[in-house]
Amino acid sequence: MNYKKILEEIKIEVEPLIGIGKLADYIPELANINPNHFGIELRFIDGASYAVGDTNIPFSIQSISKVFTLTLAIKLIGNEVWKRVSVEPSGNAFNSLVQLEHENGIPRNPFINAGALVISDILISQLDHPKHQLLEFIKNISNNQNIDINKKVAQSEKENGYRNAALANMMKSFGNIKNDINEVLDLYFCMCSIEMTCSDLSEAFLLYCNHGILPKGNEEIISLSQTKRLNALMQTCGFYDEAGEFSFTVGLPGKSGVGGGIVAVLPGKFSIASWSPELNAKGNSVLSMKALELFTTKSGLSVF
Repeated sequence: MNYKKILEEIKIEVEPLIGIGKLADYIPELANINPNHFGIELRFIDGASYAVGDTNIPFSIQSISKVFTLTLAIKLIGNEVWKRVSVEPSGNAFNSLVQLEHENGIPRNPFINAGALVISDILISQLDHPKHQLLEFIKNISNNQNIDINKKVAQSEKENGYRNAALANMMKSFGNIKNDINEVLDLYFCMCSIEMTCSDLSEAFLLYCNHGILPKGNEEIISLSQTKRLNALMQTCGFYDEAGEFSFTVGLPGKSGVGGGIVAVLPGKFSIASWSPELNAKGNSVLSMKALELFTTKSGLSVF
């Protein structure tokens, strides 16, 4: 199959959609991004890769980072994670306070904001230098030692993160945040402000289609069983309250972020990362959603 040709066709087909979506301007620093960017990179476990467009421009990965923090938490404490956070689709906004109060401070899943705050709390309890060690973990799985936090984005999030602060305080009142709230929020804002490229993300996500093992070096990060469960969470909870739509149209486990990135995997085969900053009403990239739908349609490759 001519994958390069497929990606080039996709780029041509999605570019007319530029201008339909909206930048994530509730994080002011993200409102400064050129909205016309688009990149897509496909990477197979055997090392073959195919890229079209802006695949080497770093962008704020935002909620995609929640996959990495969850992976690290599972690596550190295993199934103990699931005593603090559930595994169900939320059916509500990713930053809902109402649902969190109704469920006594136990977040529906680790990919909504409340769930990621709990995972941040776990990492602070387990690691001596959580911010540094998380970055080192991501550098290792993405095979890029230059990955870093965009401090301007982190500061922008901190200055406007009132609802996340409310979520953390509410969970603290239920006993599900153990550490200092400001420390938890700081780690959360910094992890969301990590910058990566499509190339970095497609490399890092090979872990999830290779049964928890890094293809380069054959290092086991998490077990086969843990990887299966993490992929299941991406399938059911990875796209805010549009996870059903992504499963229906694309048919791959994946994760999106309001920086405009989407990464998805076909277990045993490949990872694919796309980036375009303009978002739809659900907070997912307009062009990237369509690009991945076109890819699985044209290639015939999905989990279904």
